[in-house]
Amino acid sequence: MGYDIQELKQELIVVTSSLRKPPARASIAEFLAEAIFAGRYQPGDFVPRELDLCERFAINRSAVRSDLRQLVDAGIIERISGHGSKVREYAEWHILDPQVTEWMARYAAPNPEIQREILAFRLDVEPYVAMTAARRANARDLVAIEEAFEGLGQNLRNASCPEERRLHSECDVAFHVAIFKATHNIVWAQLSHILRPSIQLLVTMSNDNASDPEDSLERHRQVMESIRMRRPQEAFLAAQAVLEGTADALGLEPGASSLGRSFYLP
Repeated sequence: MGYDIQELKQELIVVTSSLRKPPARASIAEFLAEAIFAGRYQPGDFVPRELDLCERFAINRSAVRSDLRQLVDAGIIERISGHGSKVREYAEWHILDPQVTEWMARYAAPNPEIQREILAFRLDVEPYVAMTAARRANARDLVAIEEAFEGLGQNLRNASCPEERRLHSECDVAFHVAIFKATHNIVWAQLSHILRPSIQLLVTMSNDNASDPEDSLERHRQVMESIRMRRPQEAFLAAQAVLEGTADALGLEPGASSLGRSFYLP
């Protein structure tokens, strides 16, 4: 019986590789983050005890504590000696921490309270960002905004499958990020990267639920044109209209948090 030396070498590599890499253990941090962001554990609720988690996931107590520390460091839970770990109020969460925004984008879709908080923040911030972009955007910025808008329109008209709807939402996010960058303020530009997961969350859900996508596209076009024509006040109001459309699609009240409702526009 003959042996293929190359095949034997390849099998040896596979076996050796499998010996070097122990199977990944379950992540308690991911498990609890999903449950908390989805609203199954509300602020004030206690999450399962360390011993219960050890038994459920068949891992040792130090591993459980290490994972819980991730949630503590993110401001999401607090450890109370003798009682366990309790979910903190939303205001205590480190909402701009990259790990928190990643969890938010992946797990927060079913939680309207978190959606409402993100929407309120965007209503306070993005109209001012659009207004600043209308004053500072250069030719390259305008090209980036227009390219994102064109992709938004193209994928809206062709959105007949999940992949095309995903591309539509990605272009929508790119549109908003391009406006942040057009402010030519390094803090706003960096903030756009931090906020991207939370923007993605609302954009994807609102696009899926929008009753009239063409109206949404027109609102985005008005933001783009206001920036292109150097009309800061119009850009401010157009950005508000986009987010009010988002609120409507999500079935959320925009609320009175938007500063621009009672703020004089220079």
